[in-house]
Amino acid sequence: MTLLKKLLTSLSTVCALTALVFASSTAFAAAPDVAAALAHADRPSADAAEDARRKPAEILAFAGLETGMTVLEMEAGGGYFTEILARAVGPNGTIIMQNPPAFDEFIGDAPAVRSGRVPNIRVSRVNFDDLQEADGSVDMVTWILGPHELGYTPGGANLGDPAKTFSEIARVLKPGGVLLAVDHIAPADSGIEAGGTLHRIEESLVTEMAAAAGLSFVRSSDILKNPDDPLNAGVFDPAIQGKTSQFVVLYLK
Repeated sequence: MTLLKKLLTSLSTVCALTALVFASSTAFAAAPDVAAALAHADRPSADAAEDARRKPAEILAFAGLETGMTVLEMEAGGGYFTEILARAVGPNGTIIMQNPPAFDEFIGDAPAVRSGRVPNIRVSRVNFDDLQEADGSVDMVTWILGPHELGYTPGGANLGDPAKTFSEIARVLKPGGVLLAVDHIAPADSGIEAGGTLHRIEESLVTEMAAAAGLSFVRSSDILKNPDDPLNAGVFDPAIQGKTSQFVVLYLK
């Protein structure tokens, strides 16, 4: 083989490998069809009724959700976001629907129902500071309306040590993985205790705990802010329930 032929063969090989890598990267980075997930025929009407208030399309766009991702949904609750996430990441993605055992009585059979309806949902029943996932195995952690639970002890049950919880989040995230945190805003200087009284938490407190675990602030959004929320009322107060002001923040490992 002449030198020219060898060069051309090498160049062709490099181009083919580059195209393969680019194709793989593009497949993973494809934008999820959240609109289709929201409009899915099997989606409960009770979930759809919450969309205008909870703004799932905007929240997941802010977080940078992509198809093929492995997402740990901490404190998934009854699963409002779970099915949206599962359908949006597609069949090559996985959603881990996590709730602490102390929430069994609150959520009932929701984990079984949700995972039975969408096959790429996996259920995890552990406390926040004892996550089951392997080191560096998760692309995104979402904690929506949940960080305040670190100050809540239902029936005297501790749901997770705050510092260890954020260390666990950092542990399971891949390098470059992100944490999406959304919660009801607490008054300034109210401390972690506000989670047990008002079911709220300060954004600054979440940022401090994330930073201590090695996670960096990326960006925040005012999309769920409500200037009419006095912040000092419990989130189940009829005067403010469903209308609380909420922070939306993204952190990076």
